[in-house]
Amino acid sequence: MIYCVIPPELADDLYDKMVEYYKDNPNVTVIIDRRTGPDRRNRKGADDAKHAELRETRDRRRARIPGTFPETEGSSE
Repeated sequence: MIYCVIPPELADDLYDKMVEYYKDNPNVTVIIDRRTGPDRRNRKGADDAKHAELRETRDRRRARIPGTFPETEGSSE
């Protein structure tokens, strides 16, 4: 699926044109971007360290079992 995202400022001019242009391509969906608020991808400053720490502590993956694994017959070492 491919999304053709139209910014809200251009929606009045472009949306109908783009829907018409892509009407024969079922793999393309034309949408209007309705996101609001600050762009969280581009954080800058001292706040970055705090967020990096939160990402570490909120990791949802299970922790690896501590220790080593026993040798198996198929081991090449």
